[in-house]
Amino acid sequence: MFENYKFTAAERFFRYVQVDTQSDPLSSSQPTTEKQKDLAKILAAELKEIGVSDAEMDQHGYVYATIPSNSAKKVPVICFCAHVDTAPDCSGTQVKPILHKNYQGQDIVLPDDKTQVLRLSEYPYLQTQMGNDLITASGTTLLGADDKAGVAEIMDLANFLTKNKNIVHGEIKILFTPDEEVGKGTAKVDLKKLGADFGYTLDGGEAGSLEDETFSADGVQVTIHGVISHPGYAKGKMINAMKIAGHILDALPKDRLSPESTEGKRGFIHPVRIEGAAEKCTIDFIIRDFETPGLQKKEDFLRTMVAETVRTYPKAGFEFQVTEQYRNMKEILDAQPQVVDYAKEAIERAGLKVKTESIRGGTDGSRLSFMGLPCPNLFAGEQAIHSKLEYISVQDMNKAVETMVHLAMIWEEKA
Repeated sequence: MFENYKFTAAERFFRYVQVDTQSDPLSSSQPTTEKQKDLAKILAAELKEIGVSDAEMDQHGYVYATIPSNSAKKVPVICFCAHVDTAPDCSGTQVKPILHKNYQGQDIVLPDDKTQVLRLSEYPYLQTQMGNDLITASGTTLLGADDKAGVAEIMDLANFLTKNKNIVHGEIKILFTPDEEVGKGTAKVDLKKLGADFGYTLDGGEAGSLEDETFSADGVQVTIHGVISHPGYAKGKMINAMKIAGHILDALPKDRLSPESTEGKRGFIHPVRIEGAAEKCTIDFIIRDFETPGLQKKEDFLRTMVAETVRTYPKAGFEFQVTEQYRNMKEILDAQPQVVDYAKEAIERAGLKVKTESIRGGTDGSRLSFMGLPCPNLFAGEQAIHSKLEYISVQDMNKAVETMVHLAMIWEEKA
C-alpha cells in the first residue's frame, strides 16, 4: 500500500517549523498571537491544493477541512487534530531545521550553540533510531515537532488519501488548533461545524505510543494582601506581601508533591508564576493528579499551608481562587472502548508494538473528550520537546501517517 508512495510529512515539516507560531500565556486575545495564523493560512491553502476543497481558516485561527467518504457504508466520522503553536518555554523564532541522515549513535553537536549536544546516553530512545534520518534545530531554538510533526503528518494523510482513491474510508475531518501550549486550544473550537463523532490528536512521542489518560488539572491563584507604608517610617507597620509569598514557596514540600520529585501516577503542586509588590503579590500554581478527587486534596493542603503562613503576619490576608483547566480523558474514553481499540489495531497493522501510556500533562484531546468528542492521543514522533535538543525521525513521522491510514480503514471495515 505504501511501497510506491513518496511520503511528504518530513518535507512539509521542514517548511512549517520555520514559521514562528509561539503562543503567549499572558495574552487574552484569541489566538493569543496573530502569528499563529501565518501557518494556519498556509495549511488551509495547501489542503485546497491537495484537493480538500472545503478547507478554511476561521477568525480565531482554527483550520477545518473534510476528506469525503468513499464508502457505501454509514461510517462514524473521525477527526485527526494537531496544534500549530509552539511552547513559550523556548524560542521558536528563526528555527533552522537540520537533517542528519543515517544516524549511527554518534553525538550530534548543534552548530549554532555547540554546548547543545544530543547524546545517546541522555536520550535512550535514540537507540531505536539507528540508520534513521533525524531532524534537529540548530541549537538556539526549539524545533517545533510539538506539534508541527502532527500537523505535517495529518497533511500527508490528506495527500495520501486524495492520491489513493482505492483506500476505502468514511468521512474524515481535519482540525488544526492554536494555543494548545497555553491551555486554550479548544477555547473557540466549533464542534458543530467540525461534525465529527470521534477524534485523535497527533501529539505524542515514541512510535507506537497511544495515550488514553491524562492528568486532571486545576489552576490556583493565591493573592496575598500586605500592609504598605513609607519604608522610612515602616517599623511596626509594613507587612510585605512579597516576603510572605517567599515564605509560602519555601514551605512547599521539597521531596514530594512537586514536578521535580514525582513521576508515574503521582501528581503535584507547582508554582509557575509570581508577580506583585509589597502591598499585594500573586502566586499562580498548577495542580495535577490522575484522580480528579486528588485535586481537591492537594488544593486543601495548599490552602491550609497558605493560611498557616499568613496567620503569622497580623493584618495580612489572602485570597485563594481555583480554576478548572481540564480533566482526565480516560473518564470518557472508558465508555467508548472502540476508539482506543481501533487505534491499537492500526498501530499493529503499521508494524509497530503498541505502547499504552499516561500523559503527565494534557492535550486538546482532554478537553475535546469532555466536550463530546472522545479523543485519545496518537504518537507523532516528537522527542525532547520544549527544548533546544528537540528532535524527530523521518521514519517515525512516516509511521504516524501509515497508522492514520490504517485507522481510517479500520473504522470503515468495522462499520
